[in-house]
Amino acid sequence: MSHNRTQMICPHEDLSEPVPSSTSTKMIVNGTYEYWHYGCDGLDDRGWGCGYRTLQTIASWIRFQRNLPDDPRVPSLPEIQNILVTMEDKSPTFRGSREWIGSFEVCLVLDHLYDIPSKIIHVNQGSQLKSHFPTIQEHFRRFGSPIMMGGDQDCSSKGIFGALASSTSQYLLIVDPHYWGKSCSNADLFENNWIHWRKLEDFVDSSFYNMCLPQIKAVQS
Repeated sequence: MSHNRTQMICPHEDLSEPVPSSTSTKMIVNGTYEYWHYGCDGLDDRGWGCGYRTLQTIASWIRFQRNLPDDPRVPSLPEIQNILVTMEDKSPTFRGSREWIGSFEVCLVLDHLYDIPSKIIHVNQGSQLKSHFPTIQEHFRRFGSPIMMGGDQDCSSKGIFGALASSTSQYLLIVDPHYWGKSCSNADLFENNWIHWRKLEDFVDSSFYNMCLPQIKAVQS
């Protein structure tokens, strides 16, 4: 199986946990994925492409899981736009635009390309994430697949690749597609918080959040 080896592979694996493992419970993505981010394929999508990049990261995980041949490959941004127009979710003017996509569009494209349904979770405001945390934990325990998260006030789409709980705090593992540049070291990604554990309290209280949870079980660790 051929993969785009210009992308970094599973960069979260060297990330330190925010609390000692002896005092916490961690559920995390199961299997291999490529880290897709701004400009990683030569297209300058800064300011609008974050949802597409997280979709590509999830698509790469699915391809590794299914050991897929080259077609369907991880879709390009123009291909994602064309899929949404073909499905009549977007008008023809969406092709070639810089319009964002969110969790619902990610759900549509994953179903179209890979015949994988997704569960959508709507969180009215960031302060309510805590009540949905057990569902996120159960998703990683049951499926092990990565999650897409988008919002309104916090409009920076991001990947959720794990959940960790201690006796006092809950965290989500963020794989942030907003990194711009050529591949760097994992240490640089961690230092600049492109990949990090984020406390639930650090999400934006006034923002709603939508999450797309692909309903595909990991078969590869």
